[in-house]
Amino acid sequence: METFGAPTVSVVLLALLSILTNPLVAFGRQTPNHDTHQRRTYIIQLRKPAASLDEQNLNIWYESFLPESDGSSMRLLHSYSEVFSGFAAELTEEEVKNMEKKEGFLRAHPDRVVPLLTTHTPAFLGLKQNQGLWKASNLGKGVIIGVLDTGLTPSHSSFDDEGMPPPPAKWKGSCSFESGCNNKLIGAKDMISGGSSSSPTDEEGHGTHTASTAAGNFARNASAFGLGGGTAAGMAPHAHLAIYKVCSSQGCSLADVLSGIDAGVKDGADVLSLSLGGSSLSLAEDPLAIGSFGATEKGVFVSCAGGNSGPSQSSVSNEAPWILTVAASTTDRSFRASIELGDGHSVNGESLDQLEALSETSLPLYFSQDSPDCGSISGDASGKVVVCKAGQSPADLATRVKDSGGVALIYITDASQGSTKLVRRVEFPAAFVSDKDGASIISYATSKSNPTASISFGGAVLGASAPSVAFFSSRGPSLACPSIIKPDISGPGVNILAAWLDSEGTGESNYNIISGTSMATPHLSGVAALIKSVHPKWSPAAIKSAIITTSDDKIASGKPIRDQQEEPASFFAMGAGHVNPSKAVDPGLIYDLNTDDYIAYICGKFGDSGASVIVRDRSVNCDNVKNITEANLNYPSIFVALQSGSSVTVKRTVTNVGAASSSYKVQVNVPKSVSVTVTPQTLKFSKVEEMKSFTVTVKLTGSSSSVEGNLKWISDKHVVRSPIVVSSS
Repeated sequence: METFGAPTVSVVLLALLSILTNPLVAFGRQTPNHDTHQRRTYIIQLRKPAASLDEQNLNIWYESFLPESDGSSMRLLHSYSEVFSGFAAELTEEEVKNMEKKEGFLRAHPDRVVPLLTTHTPAFLGLKQNQGLWKASNLGKGVIIGVLDTGLTPSHSSFDDEGMPPPPAKWKGSCSFESGCNNKLIGAKDMISGGSSSSPTDEEGHGTHTASTAAGNFARNASAFGLGGGTAAGMAPHAHLAIYKVCSSQGCSLADVLSGIDAGVKDGADVLSLSLGGSSLSLAEDPLAIGSFGATEKGVFVSCAGGNSGPSQSSVSNEAPWILTVAASTTDRSFRASIELGDGHSVNGESLDQLEALSETSLPLYFSQDSPDCGSISGDASGKVVVCKAGQSPADLATRVKDSGGVALIYITDASQGSTKLVRRVEFPAAFVSDKDGASIISYATSKSNPTASISFGGAVLGASAPSVAFFSSRGPSLACPSIIKPDISGPGVNILAAWLDSEGTGESNYNIISGTSMATPHLSGVAALIKSVHPKWSPAAIKSAIITTSDDKIASGKPIRDQQEEPASFFAMGAGHVNPSKAVDPGLIYDLNTDDYIAYICGKFGDSGASVIVRDRSVNCDNVKNITEANLNYPSIFVALQSGSSVTVKRTVTNVGAASSSYKVQVNVPKSVSVTVTPQTLKFSKVEEMKSFTVTVKLTGSSSSVEGNLKWISDKHVVRSPIVVSSS
């Protein structure tokens, strides 16, 4: 699971936002094991059997690979059948080596544990009841979203089935909740092997939050800590939900995640949403990428978190071209805490502890130059508003300020966060401000003999300049797929209000506000479900293309989307841009891809050895396949690497999904250091689903190491935009 900040395995810590200082932690089966006689979990990949086997005989075949003694069948944790050939089992290193000698063995993947990476966001994204995409898609009716996470709280009002039709006839899943399921929540399974409970009930909150963001039904009187009040809804309020519990407070075992993907495809899900992921791996060595390929091959759309290791370069995860990789951005809503300094200067901060005004008059302001992070607070803080720079968790600082007699906390976020303000509950009067605004507060506090300040709370306020890319959102270029622009797209992922646990046992529907690419991912999963509802025959690649080519690279004012440092965001930060659901349902042209295209790409990248691992359902001989280079994969974005003075030509093919008779003219916007020639410059279509190809020749004429631009196909009704990145590094 992925949430904001550095990767962590604790959802509780995640909710408290203390994960910003946590390193990546290894648990259980992820911990390196150098004892060849000690068991650990392996995902064993086998060649698909020549004959079709039913579930019983498939398990018998899998068990034939296990050691004969020591009750080996009890060591079988998962049997995969839909997206992966093989099983997960507890084995020693020596037993795996012996297994490699058996016919049909392909590869042993050591299991890894990867971390877990609303009332307003539908309106922010232009989704309104009885209008536009919500009306055209019937709110996502008929589409099944499978959420792989920490489970779900079935009693929450976000999962009521008011207005919901029965599940589609294709649904084959089951429900493991004691209270049963309904027409909204149609299935739930616990996929965690060896767990203490077989219930898919959420004990962390993360899964409930992501599921309600993707497809929560309309829930009235929703608020968190008295903020953001209104009617909550997910992106696809009338889509069905299928829950696969694959994560716990200790993270997500890839063996369990793969089992969830396998079950979701088998049960009949249309979209799989995974707010989880670890470090970058070669696609041929990543069970999640391999399983996602199997899902995509069967027409299932897979949406994954891009990671929370930003703003470091090449930190993005879940990079396979058949996966939609999601970055996180801000929304136009803030939880206002206004700070008025004694000199009349005001600063807008944010707070989840919206209390009444502290005093009718300004209070003394305390800041220690000797201990700017409030590692120590003197008795002089009593009765004062205390200013602390980041260094300790906000909750710990709030407690320290309270114990010192202070009456409020101004928490200055770390400089690396820039303008991104991640608010958290500290149960004490507090205001979170950026490092830039904090500098002005410190300047005032240290230049006056008797500095004062007041804090007033304004609740939820709309109109902030948005979106901007969150500091924690992982960046490209991709290590696994360097010639494909990743992440693909950005969506709301900062301070997102959505369903949560009933932690006090009151039976009331609780909500929480948290951040991360975990929160951005279900937004895109829900959008994909809406598009699938309108275009049920579209492939996963077609839906992805529609989302990418219609995205916004500018905010409403016409200015470029910014990153956390207020600089124009690169495509390696925001993807192609910010999702625009209303445009995505009618893209005009799409860049489609089928299984044969992906196989040609896999052969070109990995050869027969890689193809045998990634492609499960067919015997592939790469000598008989016309290989496609990564740059020439029919992706809706373009990346080329070349030296100054040289040129590269790539090919793309678009399919007309707009009006039967339509004409598009090309427009290229790139810096002067790059020359781009598109042939032909006009594409004319006479029927729907007609395909046209074009070439793009890129020449680097200047000395820039990396430049960005856009290629647009423009008709009377549509603008189909593809980002271009040219790199000489």
